[in-house]
Amino acid sequence: MGRVDAWVWWLVAAVGLGIPLVITAMPEFGMFAVGALGGAATAGMGGGIVLQVIVFAAVSVALLVFVRPIAYRNRQRPEQRSGVDALKGRQAVVIERVDDSADGRIKLAGEVWSARALEHGRVFDPGQQVDVVEIDGATAVVM
Repeated sequence: MGRVDAWVWWLVAAVGLGIPLVITAMPEFGMFAVGALGGAATAGMGGGIVLQVIVFAAVSVALLVFVRPIAYRNRQRPEQRSGVDALKGRQAVVIERVDDSADGRIKLAGEVWSARALEHGRVFDPGQQVDVVEIDGATAVVM
């Protein structure tokens, strides 16, 4: 076994930095891994160790300064609602009389749900459009 070239060590470092990127989903590790690839390229072109470290640091810092804010801005999108949260605010059609008891039925998102009126004494007749205010267990609260 002969001497291992410096570019191989930089590739090992890039892979080593890529593993936490995959496990933790922290983009900073990917930026350091790309910096290590820059160090490997510098070593492959014959650059000395000082130049390799400078390229590694410069590429890593440049990515942290310019790419990281873009990555975080795109990652911080408003959450998409799913499940029963996605049903709040939707419109439904009354298929069986709805009042303040939970005996009524509505058609919501293609499914039949039990429903009750939000306001005491309020009654909705079949065919009326209602707005879903919240989901209480398996019952839609409408107005």
